[in-house]
Amino acid sequence: MNLHQIVSGAIGTVNPLVYATLRMSTGYTVGQDGTPEPAYADYHGIPAQIQALTYSDLQKISGLNIQGTRRAIYVNGKVEGLDRNSIKGGDLFTFPDGTMWLVAMVLEAWPDWTKVAVTQQVST
Repeated sequence: MNLHQIVSGAIGTVNPLVYATLRMSTGYTVGQDGTPEPAYADYHGIPAQIQALTYSDLQKISGLNIQGTRRAIYVNGKVEGLDRNSIKGGDLFTFPDGTMWLVAMVLEAWPDWTKVAVTQQVST
């Protein structure tokens, strides 16, 4: 049962959904100079619920030593944080205002939805 889908309509009246582009990591390719370059699959129009991190969320990510602006994002489907052992993850969200957010940690993973902690990236 996708509880997020059930409650997202009610939450959306207070905090509307934002439609983002998700750049899902597909691993990496090797550049001409031999350095690894991240590879992504882009998905447009992904409905996302952006919220502040809870106290419990802040406790979970405190050991990551991440600086900067952080938020929680609820999204239907699977999103992944960085997993160095399997050489995947590090998904990125881009919002309509042009800001880009890196998935730093998966806070909750369910069969139908995911809650992730994201950190705002510097625009280039």
